Amino acid sequence: MFFDSPIQRLISFIQSHNGIGKKDDLKELVKNEFNLTLDRKVYYCNAFAIRFSSAKTRNFSNTVLGLSALQKYDDRPFIVCVVLPNENYMLLANTFCLKKISHSSKELRVDNIKGSFNGGDIMRNVSGIENKPENFKDLFLFHEATSFEENLERLVEATNQIVGTKQKVELSDENIKNILNAPHRAINFVNSQFYSILESDLANRIKKVQNSIAIAAFIDNVNIRGRIIEFLITSESEDKTRLMLIDALENEKTLPKFVTPDKLGDYTRDFESFFTETDIKTKVLFLDANPKAYNIDKLLEFLSGDNSVYMLCFVGVSKNKEISMALVSMFQYELLKNTRCMQHWAGRGTRGVTQFYGAVIKDILTSYKTNIDINYSIDRLKEMIKL
Repeated sequence: MFFDSPIQRLISFIQSHNGIGKKDDLKELVKNEFNLTLDRKVYYCNAFAIRFSSAKTRNFSNTVLGLSALQKYDDRPFIVCVVLPNENYMLLANTFCLKKISHSSKELRVDNIKGSFNGGDIMRNVSGIENKPENFKDLFLFHEATSFEENLERLVEATNQIVGTKQKVELSDENIKNILNAPHRAINFVNSQFYSILESDLANRIKKVQNSIAIAAFIDNVNIRGRIIEFLITSESEDKTRLMLIDALENEKTLPKFVTPDKLGDYTRDFESFFTETDIKTKVLFLDANPKAYNIDKLLEFLSGDNSVYMLCFVGVSKNKEISMALVSMFQYELLKNTRCMQHWAGRGTRGVTQFYGAVIKDILTSYKTNIDINYSIDRLKEMIKL
């Protein structure tokens, strides 16, 4: 994403005109400075889209935009700039940052995009991250890891007060005991021979398809890119779809249809003393990204088993197409410290999902460590259970 130049310049330019007081004057200045195109009420370019409004205070309730109109610009930062008497107040308003749809939204469904959102529908705090210009980059990277369809499903549920089909998993005392013992199991696993067996298994699988992984890493769509690489690594060598996918990637053909199940992990191995689920995450080392991690309810349900171990396999791809790999526990200290719970995103009836700060994955790939802090891990698990 083009965050480090146009977006920062836009924010600085708008803030340098704090106190201008007139929406039309600011619109004209920004339009000319950034050579923007006007589409009804939205000014846009390849790097961002912006909607101007005016109000007396930050608590503005103006109608901002229709959801169907926002869909056109949801692939880039969508900024709402409210011209107040003494400042120009900015919020990120991509679908990830909306809590509901207010205006004319009774018919809103996932197959019928209706309604508009107001200023009050834009979250000022998104799962612990304040919605302000200094945090726009992180917020948009989290947004980028989701799809419009996923955010739409959440908005439909929140807007129409629908009870979601996904509900919190119920946990017994025995389940909770097993969950809180998971960091101990993780330490035992990473110090066992079985960790080396799993690591070698995944490394060999990656090596067999490394050329295809390097090609897939340059696919723009984050979700498609990740799913392709997961499928290449976890499917078997003789799988017909896998062979068709490799052929399509290497010869620039249309990609075949393939299915990646929506499970906690992508690769399952049952060892003598441990039952492991491993989630495969791709990190394109020359791109910023905050990838989606795991569904908290699915995680807790899995960890309630008395021999369950949840691992993350990070696959790094450099600019010159070199492939690196790191296999770590979800409790690896630096990783867990940089794992954020996004409770708002997954719907009202669940504990939510988590996302990683992408920078920590790059660090893990560069400096491979398996360190686990038992007490910190247990505290984080307790937080998840309480959600």
